[in-house]
Amino acid sequence: MNPWVGDCPGQDDRPPRRLRLKSTTEWIESKGFKEALFELVRLAACELPADVEKALGEAKTAEEPGSTAELTLGLFLKNIEMARQRRAPVCQDTGMPVFFVRHPEGISRRQIVRACREAVARATAEQFLRHNAVDPVTGINSGNNTGEGFPAVYFEEWDDPVIEMAIILKGGGSENVSAQYSMPHAALDAGRDLEGVRRVVLDAVRRAEGKGCPPGILGVCIGGDRGGAYVEAKHQLLRPLDDVNPDPVLAELEARILSDANRLGIGPLGLGGKSTLLGVKIGKLHRVPASFFVTISYMCWENRRRSVRIEPDGTWRVTG
Repeated sequence: MNPWVGDCPGQDDRPPRRLRLKSTTEWIESKGFKEALFELVRLAACELPADVEKALGEAKTAEEPGSTAELTLGLFLKNIEMARQRRAPVCQDTGMPVFFVRHPEGISRRQIVRACREAVARATAEQFLRHNAVDPVTGINSGNNTGEGFPAVYFEEWDDPVIEMAIILKGGGSENVSAQYSMPHAALDAGRDLEGVRRVVLDAVRRAEGKGCPPGILGVCIGGDRGGAYVEAKHQLLRPLDDVNPDPVLAELEARILSDANRLGIGPLGLGGKSTLLGVKIGKLHRVPASFFVTISYMCWENRRRSVRIEPDGTWRVTG
């Protein structure tokens, strides 16, 4: 399954085209490429995707009139509009920038990492991002959102001649309540099956309560190793809220977990209500026989994700 936002149907079937610039270095160093990356970061911080705003509006309508949940969701929607109008971050915790890059053969990944670091440093200087990169040993903040492994950048090579870049801004509160379970999980009587998966995912939601700033979105990975599973779980957060998993078994599981979670009564910010989750997105990775992990990446109600498509001539467009 391909969770990237803004895909063109059938684009992977098209034959590769030759780059129009003199070199891939010129492409990545071009003004258009740098502007696309900066705008990607700014948009993620300041303007939520339309599907997220729509889901919050629908959640507000579903709550009891005059309830704390309805009031809270109404304030979220007002905050979104104010941030958009003022070109200001939606939340004070602008999180950790996590980039997912798809690129053609022959691209220097080192150059792209450098371009990502430059983009977040500029966004920080222009006050679209808070200073969030802290050395875990010295406690010193770098002051520009760059450091060892910061921002995080993940790559995938593909046959399309363009570069697609997606970003999520992962806040600390939602990251703190993300979880990983090794199956079977005796305390929950959860086995190595889809019912076991459902049980541990709902347990993660219960444990998160209001600390992850619900209503949240869950990215879930079944299988994989401990490290790769967390990356895949975050990758799932790029999927639009209204998409349907092409695997019917996983689609059914997503719908059931979403329904079950919204009957827990946790509600917006943990203050009670019908809206505990806005979406559940599940992927899978093959595993070794001895291990079976279920990994949950919890995203707060903001779900700050954006994507851009950058052409070889330096032109670009926002795709999600």
